[in-house]
Amino acid sequence: MSPYDPPLALGPNAQLAWDVLHMKPTKGIPQWHIFLMGIPEIEHFAGRQAGSYHKDVEGTYLEFQRRIGTCFLDQYIPDNPLSMDGSGLAGHERSASAGLEEIVLDGIRIDSPEAVVEHMERFALPRLRQSIDSFDLDDPEPVLRLIRQERETQRKFGPDILKVPHGGFISQPYFRYSDYGYVNYFTAYALYPELMERDFSLQADFAFKLHTVAARAIKQGNLPPVLRIGADMADSRGTLVDIKSLDRIWLPHFDRCHGPLLDAGIKLLWHCDGNLMELIPRLIECGVSGFQGFQYEDGMDYEKICKMTDRDGNPLMIWAGVSVTRTLPFGTPQQVRDELKFLVRYGPKVGLCLGGSSSITPGVRRENLQALFEGMNYYRDHGRLD
Repeated sequence: MSPYDPPLALGPNAQLAWDVLHMKPTKGIPQWHIFLMGIPEIEHFAGRQAGSYHKDVEGTYLEFQRRIGTCFLDQYIPDNPLSMDGSGLAGHERSASAGLEEIVLDGIRIDSPEAVVEHMERFALPRLRQSIDSFDLDDPEPVLRLIRQERETQRKFGPDILKVPHGGFISQPYFRYSDYGYVNYFTAYALYPELMERDFSLQADFAFKLHTVAARAIKQGNLPPVLRIGADMADSRGTLVDIKSLDRIWLPHFDRCHGPLLDAGIKLLWHCDGNLMELIPRLIECGVSGFQGFQYEDGMDYEKICKMTDRDGNPLMIWAGVSVTRTLPFGTPQQVRDELKFLVRYGPKVGLCLGGSSSITPGVRRENLQALFEGMNYYRDHGRLD
C-alpha cells in the first residue's frame, strides 16, 4: 500500500471526528480519547478480566477506547498506565523537575544558575545547532516515515477510531526546567535573558524545519489537519515567568516556528495547564486556533474562551474536558453530568469535542467514570439539547 493512499473507510464515530476536525457543522459531538491511568478501571470498562492489561497492553487499551465510544485519538501511549499505581508514579526514578536531589549532566553538577549557563553553552546549544545543520529538508524519507507511522497506527485502531497526528509532528521553544530543575533554571532565565533567547531562537530554527516536514506529511498523507501543541507554561497563579519577558524573548520565536503548518492550513490547538488567561490572546495572535484541557478551578474562563475567535475571525476549536483535578476525583456522578452539560451549553457550535481535561489518575470512582462515558456517548449520538 502506498503511504499516500487516502484514509481507510471510516466508521460513524471516526467520520464524526473527521468532520468536526475539519470544522464542519455536525449533529453529534465527538469524544476525544480518555487518558485513564487506573489499570483495574481500564480492564473493567474494556470488559476484560483482572490481569488482562499486563498480558495484552495494546489489545486491552484499544478495547477500552472502543467500548467507551472514543472517536479519535492523537497521543497513542497505551503503556502509560504502567507508570502509575494507586500511590502515584510506580518504579520511576526522580527527575530534575520531580525531586532529584543532585542533577549531573555531562559531568557538570547543576547546583547554580551559572552551572545551567555553562551546560547550555558547552553542550545543549551546540547539540541543537548540530541537529539543525544536519536536518536535510530535501530528504523525502522523514515525510514518508511520518505517514507510515500514522498509517500503521490507524490500521491498529481500525475504522472506528480516527488517528490524529501528534508524536514526531510537533516541536516548539520550551523551558528547560525538566533538564536543570525549576530553581536553577528559572534563576538563570531571570539573570541571563540573552542566553535564554538564543536557546529559544535555536529551538525555533529546529522546529521550523520539523514543521516543514510535518506539513508535507499531513498534506501528502491526507491526515487530519490538526495538531495539539503546547508545553507547561503556567501554574494556578499564571505564567511561570513574567508575561513581558515572554513577549520579548519567547513569543517571537514561538510565532515564527509554526509558519509551515499555518501556511498549509493546519489548525494548532494549545494544551492548557494552569491559568493561561493572560497568554491566550497572544497565542491566538501567533496563529493558535483552539484549546484543550482547562483547569477551571485555576481561573480558566471557559465561557470567555469559547466566545473568542482565531486571528482570522473564525470560531475556535475546543476540546473540552471534565475536570480531572476537581470534578472526577472529588465530585459526584451528578456533578460530572452537570459539568458535561455546562461544557456543551457554552462550547462553540462547531469544532467542539469532549473528553477529560487531562490524564485521569487512579482512585476516581467508577460511578463518576460511568457518568462521564454515558454523558459523552449521549452528546455524541444526540448532540446539543437546544
